[in-house]
Amino acid sequence: MRRLEGEGIQTRMLFAGNIVRQPCFDALRSAGTGYRVASSLAATDRLMDDAFWVGVYPGLTDEMIDAVAAAITAAVREPVR
Repeated sequence: MRRLEGEGIQTRMLFAGNIVRQPCFDALRSAGTGYRVASSLAATDRLMDDAFWVGVYPGLTDEMIDAVAAAITAAVREPVR
């Protein structure tokens, strides 16, 4: 995300992911009641940790979209530091 932001491509963290880890569930977690988890939330944990939004708007040209796609491709191929 830092690399993309450095190239002028806006990003945002994905809002929810594992919603039961959000602060609004603090009271429910401490009470031990109020919701149930039907199965492993491994996939939602991964989304919460690894997913992000890329900014878009109707005025993007095909060239702009191609540049964003190329920047994302280059970023995911770069080793994590």
